[in-house]
Amino acid sequence: MPVRTFLRDLEISLATFKRDLEYMRSRLNTPIVWDRDLNGYRYDKAVAVQELPGLWFSDAEIYALLTMQRLLESLEPGLLGPHVAPLLERLKAAIGSGAHPTAEVHKRIRILHSAKRAVPPQFFQIAAAAVLQRRRLQITYYSRARDEETRRAISPQRLIHYRENWYVDAWCHLREDIRSFAVDAIRDAMPLEEPALELSEQQLDAVLAAGYGIFSGRDVQWAKLRFSPQRARWVAAEQWHPEQRAHSHPDGSYVLEIPYSDSRELLMDILKHGADVDVEAPPELRRQVGEALHAAARQYRS
Repeated sequence: MPVRTFLRDLEISLATFKRDLEYMRSRLNTPIVWDRDLNGYRYDKAVAVQELPGLWFSDAEIYALLTMQRLLESLEPGLLGPHVAPLLERLKAAIGSGAHPTAEVHKRIRILHSAKRAVPPQFFQIAAAAVLQRRRLQITYYSRARDEETRRAISPQRLIHYRENWYVDAWCHLREDIRSFAVDAIRDAMPLEEPALELSEQQLDAVLAAGYGIFSGRDVQWAKLRFSPQRARWVAAEQWHPEQRAHSHPDGSYVLEIPYSDSRELLMDILKHGADVDVEAPPELRRQVGEALHAAARQYRS
């Protein structure tokens, strides 16, 4: 295709043509080359031609792109520093491809985050390095539940980003068991010379993924929750756990059964539904919910 044809049919200047051509090559990875024999531009025959990015994304794609960009932008300088800038440029190019410039996408689409806790950047970097380099860590860890600090050695296995916060799944050499540690609760961290104890994905998931939420445990119970017809319109569309069991009743109520090994996180999620949920089983979980509701009600009596 001769240059003059582009300039004439698109009614653009030579400078605009060159700028758009460079954008397609560098941002969209389009294999456009100059052919001296044909005196025009063509696709490189040695490179498989890909379709140009479409005009829009699915909800999952746009969420993934924008979330990755926000995560990268929030990273402190560290292990990934040299790689973040070019990756961000590629993400911006993908988000702004087609007829929707990047600035317009950010202006019209928002991903709002909540309950994110600040992570000391130096400890996140040390933890990430230990995970990737397969080394043990000596940490001082603050337990909010017990309001105490403990010194322990851990063998980090993987980093987890869950509900806006970072966790390290690890073997705890103090407790001699698998634990999940919130990175923002690490008060001090020092890499050790010893290699990390290796655990399989199956071993980790047997403890950390069997129950509900971030809390670990091997002994799993099943909670049976009945939601009111009004609340069921929302909950029926949600996934609380990959192995959940659920069914709707003729009266419109919705029964959800989910496994859990530690009730703390599940208790918080039940309480936010107030009177629109009834814990039918097990009795211990029903008692815990009842006591929490009574304690809350006592604060508002006057």
